[in-house]
Amino acid sequence: MRKLKVFVALSLTIATLGIVTGCSGTNNNEGSNKSETRIVETVKGEVEIPANPQRIVDISGNSEELVLLGYTPVGTSNVDSYKPDSVPAYMEDKLGNTKVVGHAMEDTADIEAILGLNPDLIIMAPRQEKIYDQLKEIAPVVMLDDEYNDWEGKLMDVADIFDKEDEAQKWLDTYYAKAKEVGKEIKAANGEDESYVAISTDLANGQFFVFTSGGMGTVLSEDMDLKQPEKIPAQDSIELPKVTLEGLDEIDADNIVLIGSESDKAELENNSVWNEIDAVKDGNVTFLNNSPYFSQPYNPVGRLLILDTIKNELVK
Repeated sequence: MRKLKVFVALSLTIATLGIVTGCSGTNNNEGSNKSETRIVETVKGEVEIPANPQRIVDISGNSEELVLLGYTPVGTSNVDSYKPDSVPAYMEDKLGNTKVVGHAMEDTADIEAILGLNPDLIIMAPRQEKIYDQLKEIAPVVMLDDEYNDWEGKLMDVADIFDKEDEAQKWLDTYYAKAKEVGKEIKAANGEDESYVAISTDLANGQFFVFTSGGMGTVLSEDMDLKQPEKIPAQDSIELPKVTLEGLDEIDADNIVLIGSESDKAELENNSVWNEIDAVKDGNVTFLNNSPYFSQPYNPVGRLLILDTIKNELVK
């Protein structure tokens, strides 16, 4: 959903009330902000929302995007995938007082908690369709397109709601400039032709998830312009491709960014097949804890912060 149609609608009666309130001592700007509304185009059609919402509940997974644009939600479903009761550690300074009301990748949320937050705007995704009617009884609801793998598209969709596309684009331009610079530094340190693959452990099932067209994988290949191995598996949906240890060996990457737990790391260090992989033998494995790094690159603030993490690990 790009370039949302936006109109400003002022109710004459409400505007008059705002003027009267202002005369009695209330800030005129606050009165005006409360009376102004916008019509935005959503997945569900046109919806009237406050022009300057003060109490946003976001269950779509776009809370970082809101923060970047100057809106701190009162309720969020942006949680650490491995600590679902908490916001990611790197967002605690911005979302530490925001109430967790669900998990953005689930199809529901805590409606009672949302109601208790008295929101004036709710942002949701199509995967939560079944609670749409309940939520719109609480406050105006904007349903955004589901673009989980398209982190840039997510940011621009949120920016469209508030007519802040230019602000979002400036942030993106700054991000990409830094990412390209970090990529150049990595290539200068390790060589232009070195290849990189990002994986996440699923050792309980004897396999790994490969970040091919999303998450950490695109930070390396698209943003930093680092080379991917020729035999990396294709990704054709939100689901990450899976490979076994033997399949990982066949990918034959010069460098591996491994996301997992400390116990996963210890298990692999004692695995003979793992220790025969070239990147492992050459000492070219970067280990990152799955909390918060598994989901961090899917979100803009996390994606920016991870550039320095990767640089510090790969530039020796």
